[in-house]
Amino acid sequence: MGIGTSIFLIAVGAILRWGVADAIEGVNLAVIGLILMIAGVVGLAVSLIWANAASRRAEPVAPAERPVVRERDVY
Repeated sequence: MGIGTSIFLIAVGAILRWGVADAIEGVNLAVIGLILMIAGVVGLAVSLIWANAASRRAEPVAPAERPVVRERDVY
């Protein structure tokens, strides 16, 4: 799950939890919204930890050395 998907789940969960006043028989939308928000927060935390670990593993890239084509005297 990526960062965007996690934020989407948090947003949809918040809408279901606090923004929907309708009721469906046998379905508690507030609980479904809470579950989606929890899943989104957990997914966001895992994604950020994973991205941080991946950035630490990557070696810094040295700038490419370009040969000097022509030297120019500056007066």
